[in-house]
Parts: sequence; C-alpha cells; structure tokens
Amino acid sequence: MTDPVVYRSRVRIERVKGPLRRAYLPAEDQPTLFGVHSEVAPHYGVDPAVHAPHATTLDYIAAATAG
Repeated sequence: MTDPVVYRSRVRIERVKGPLRRAYLPAEDQPTLFGVHSEVAPHYGVDPAVHAPHATTLDYIAAATAG
C-alpha cells in the first residue's frame, strides 16, 4: 500500500467497573457508555440487577453497518 493514511481515529476507552466502559469518541462532547443488556448479560455472566443496562459494542457495530 502506497497511499497515505487519510484518517486515524482518536478513540480512548476507560473501564469503569465490570462490563461498563466509557468511550471518548471524535466529534462527541460527552463519552459514550458501553456495557451489556437483556440476553447479552447472561452470556457474559453479568447480573443485570447489579449492572445497569447499556448498549454493547456489538449494538454499535450493527447500527453502523445497517446505516
């Protein structure tokens, strides 16, 4: 590949607690929260009564590819 890089994403991820992560994304003033919810929580062994539901990274990927 000889073409120059035209875009490099500047994303920072912080683990908050358990499955909860805070993502700092370009062009967004506030961080985005990622976690687990509904049928995804038991798959990862997360008790939904302990952790508030949040969209998963998979949800964001599905939304991005569907758009």
